[in-house]
Amino acid sequence: MKQFFKKNLHRPKIIVDYREKNSDVPFELLSLGCEVEFRELKVADFIIGSIAVERKTISDFISSMLNKRLIRQLQELQQYKKKLLIIEGTDEQEVYNEDSNLHPNSVRGFLLTILLNYKIPILFTKNSKDSAKFMNLIARKEKHEPSLNAKKKARNKKEQMQYILESFPGIGPKTAKKLLGKFKTLKEIFNLPVEKLKNEIGKKAEIFSILKESF
Repeated sequence: MKQFFKKNLHRPKIIVDYREKNSDVPFELLSLGCEVEFRELKVADFIIGSIAVERKTISDFISSMLNKRLIRQLQELQQYKKKLLIIEGTDEQEVYNEDSNLHPNSVRGFLLTILLNYKIPILFTKNSKDSAKFMNLIARKEKHEPSLNAKKKARNKKEQMQYILESFPGIGPKTAKKLLGKFKTLKEIFNLPVEKLKNEIGKKAEIFSILKESF
């Protein structure tokens, strides 16, 4: 009896990215008896021993698939031998919907890419409580100390310029690539008259007028 009590005192430790504080998962992990430590993680949302876990709600999965952010995250996860993608929220939303503007086969194809090209297992969960229950089971099976050596993938010069352009409201990856494909440098783009930019990307170009204003 004494031995059983000691065994259950063990609290598996899970490292959680501080940006996950707004989700319900850390709270659910605590309620299951896990030790939760918030850190700024360069890669993944949760580190459970030697396993890196990226968690996406279905809506976030779709949006990060469309803006290509998920591709970078999948590449960064390759730094871990063991990794897992959790897609959360099947109780509330379908992963692919026939009535959506995004064709279901596009989503299916992307899921296959994750499994076959990136070799990352995908776990579909009902909700945050279900996600936490899976993580709790993983944590109780894992014996390794958490590894925090992974780093963000360094952007090359072109990717850095695209990232800066995409920080302007209304400028997505497609528009940023179009501008860089034609004008090559940020200086050239920012020095162009707004009217000329409108010829290239339409009304979106109006956001660049802020660069012409004096303060």
